[in-house]
Amino acid sequence: MSSPPIERILIVDDDGDIRQLLSDYLSDAGYKVATASNGVEMHRQLGQQSVSLVVLDVMMPGEDGLSLCRDLHAKGGPPVILLTARGALLDRIIGLEMGADDYLPKPFDPRELLARIKVVLRRLHSFPPSREAEEAAVVRFAGWTLDTRTHQLLSPQRVAVSLGGSDYRVLRLLLQNAHRTLSRDFLIEHVFGKERAPFDRAIDVCISRLRVSLQDDARKPMMIRTVRHAGYVMAVDVVEER
Repeated sequence: MSSPPIERILIVDDDGDIRQLLSDYLSDAGYKVATASNGVEMHRQLGQQSVSLVVLDVMMPGEDGLSLCRDLHAKGGPPVILLTARGALLDRIIGLEMGADDYLPKPFDPRELLARIKVVLRRLHSFPPSREAEEAAVVRFAGWTLDTRTHQLLSPQRVAVSLGGSDYRVLRLLLQNAHRTLSRDFLIEHVFGKERAPFDRAIDVCISRLRVSLQDDARKPMMIRTVRHAGYVMAVDVVEER
């Protein structure tokens, strides 16, 4: 039986000391590591090799980390963990709105970053936790089509919409449980892991982005409906094809 491929982590930070520290630490932990000091170098690295996860500093000269994160999310790129010197809740919410999978305020212990990397990659490879042995290849709902292999969403007009990792996981869970209310706690645990704080708005942010992607009017949504004090429900019929 062949060994699983070694994950490659891309560290994007304009601080050379931090790049070297994290490169050495993550290499010792068994990962392949690539580094970049800005957005241009990040895109060049992504074009040259497969990357499992990006560790991205927010405060960089030129194009900042939030903008780069939003770009990666829009293109369905690898998961992103943001590093930020600003730990305020608003800054964290903005990061999540840009499509980040997690965030870590500076200064931080490399051991905590390693733990968060493992959590994000574990979610990536094991989602959904309760899926059947044979995963549906195509899911159809309300004229929309979701390809579970490419994570690509097609509108009724056959327009392709790319989904970031967290948005895809939320949508997949809702589709797998159509007409059934899923609590925010359930979604937080299965999409982001148990380490999320109770006040975290990550799920609400994902739902907002999904409604925009699905052209589902947030004021009167027809697909993803809010069940007051209970959670969210996919309120349309779903057909899965294998």
